Amino acid sequence: MRDDLIAVAFLLPALFCFGYFAWWPVVKGLELSFQQTNLVDPAEWVGLLNFRRILDDPLVMTAVTNTAFFAGLALLIGFPLPLALAVQMSTVHRLAGLYRYLVYLPVMLPPVVGVLLWKLFYDPDSGVFNKALGLVGLGPYPWLQSTDSAMLSLVLEATWANLGSATLIYLAAITRVRPELYEAAETDGAGIWRRVWHITLPQLRGTVLLLLLLQLIGTLQVFTEPFVMTDGGPENATITVLLLIYRYAFVEGDYGAASAMSLMLAAALSLLSAVYLWATRRWSDT
Repeated sequence: MRDDLIAVAFLLPALFCFGYFAWWPVVKGLELSFQQTNLVDPAEWVGLLNFRRILDDPLVMTAVTNTAFFAGLALLIGFPLPLALAVQMSTVHRLAGLYRYLVYLPVMLPPVVGVLLWKLFYDPDSGVFNKALGLVGLGPYPWLQSTDSAMLSLVLEATWANLGSATLIYLAAITRVRPELYEAAETDGAGIWRRVWHITLPQLRGTVLLLLLLQLIGTLQVFTEPFVMTDGGPENATITVLLLIYRYAFVEGDYGAASAMSLMLAAALSLLSAVYLWATRRWSDT
């Protein structure tokens, strides 16, 4: 009993800090979603008025559609790429450490620095991309200035910035696959992609499902790229749910509406996660 009390005593400061800085804001956000306040004047209890305002705002549906579009593009481009890269890196033994460092380098950059760097690359007049394409007679392209290409431009930067973490996780998981399985498949004449399909993917199904869920949740909370690169433009083509929450709170000063929309986003992500885990539980256990 004495040892348990000592352990609890050491844990209490960490639990207090975690509860105060992580869970208390959640509780306050839930309270604010039913209030009208600017955090200066006394709060006014308004019930479901904030939720009605959000549902009546036509920009909300635009933000939801853009966020879903971003998530879909990010999954289409950014989900298979780390796995393919990890498979290729697993076959390389010379300078393997250097390749791992290079693939993880974008993750070590502060997110805003990476976004600003790509914003310079996307510059229609002096950007690296248009200059490189101009050498082969292509462009210039209005990467961030066109409603047709702005969202894709954000997805490409986000894929580059987050590629390293997933790649190293897949690479570590691949090393746990029994080598005799690959040897038997290679003896039977299976190429690298047949070995990946019939051996690697079944062995990594738990890792694949977990990273898919994490990437889905992360992409639905995209904020830095549209905020720094386009500020939701052009013509609201890249405004997302979190960016709209930011505008409610820090542009319009309506913290009640911002809290209400944050609560709705949290509920939607929780429901999505629960449905996903239920739908993939049987496949991940087999």
